[in-house]
Amino acid sequence: MDKKNQTKVTEFYFSDFPQFEDGGLLLFILLLCVYLFIVVGNAMIFLAVQLDVRLHNPMYSFISIFSFLEICYTTVTIPQMLYNLVSKEKTISFIGCLMQMYFFHSFGVTESLVLTIMAIDRYVAICNPLRYAIIITPKLCTQLSTGSFTLGFLMLLPEIVWMSTLPFCGPNQIHQLFCDLEPVLLLACTDTSMILVEDVIHAISILSCVSIISLSYLRIITVVLKIPSGESRQKAFSTCSAHITIFVLFFGSVALMYLRFSVTFQPLLEKVIALMFAVLAPFFNPIIYSLRNKDMKDAIKKMFGSQKILTVSGS
Repeated sequence: MDKKNQTKVTEFYFSDFPQFEDGGLLLFILLLCVYLFIVVGNAMIFLAVQLDVRLHNPMYSFISIFSFLEICYTTVTIPQMLYNLVSKEKTISFIGCLMQMYFFHSFGVTESLVLTIMAIDRYVAICNPLRYAIIITPKLCTQLSTGSFTLGFLMLLPEIVWMSTLPFCGPNQIHQLFCDLEPVLLLACTDTSMILVEDVIHAISILSCVSIISLSYLRIITVVLKIPSGESRQKAFSTCSAHITIFVLFFGSVALMYLRFSVTFQPLLEKVIALMFAVLAPFFNPIIYSLRNKDMKDAIKKMFGSQKILTVSGS
């Protein structure tokens, strides 16, 4: 195409959202309820950990950080989805699209690193309990948390900067629920063979985290099965079951999204996988950590009990 005749794309259009009168309102209400549940549920977990002294330990500290990340992670995409369900335009600016991709994947990478740290924390706690307090110190927890955020937000920066220099001259229709790397790269008016390199980089980072987490939990299961006391064995398993469930939900959807290389799915299945990755996994996080964890349930009840006491005393 002659460069003189190219029209620079300034916004992208989400072509797969239904019109407001064609079911968009129902989907808007459903997605809004899910989003509010994600925000409120994860905020409750975060606040419960901060307010209850009994939960001031590394495991719950990492859980609270993960819950905070879930709020940020979903806030990057779901409000835009809600807007697209009620708006006739269904567009996002070029800069807005780049920013959405950057923050979505930066929070996602940070979450994967936090999940990896949580697995290592449980490994040390169960497989080397006598040295746990010496190894997993508050200083180390702070360093690991800070390092996760730093690495998470630096890893995607070169890729987003590179994408910002690519020519986009049309078409501008994104066939996905939000701006994502591959759907946007396919719209570039230039050689997109870098998509394969991007897939390899993502695969290496994802598989590295999955390998560390899987080996940690396999070792934990081996050690727990050797515990003679049934009660102690059950307590150890219950401690890790929530982490393993979140790990399977998060990385299962990640694998379907980013570990398939040139394999393509039907458009409807693509949307379902995107929803699993961006919406459903964060939706189940507060359910799993609040319903399957007695300490967390007690802390949440105590938090609401304190609020009631403050309300009564104030009146």
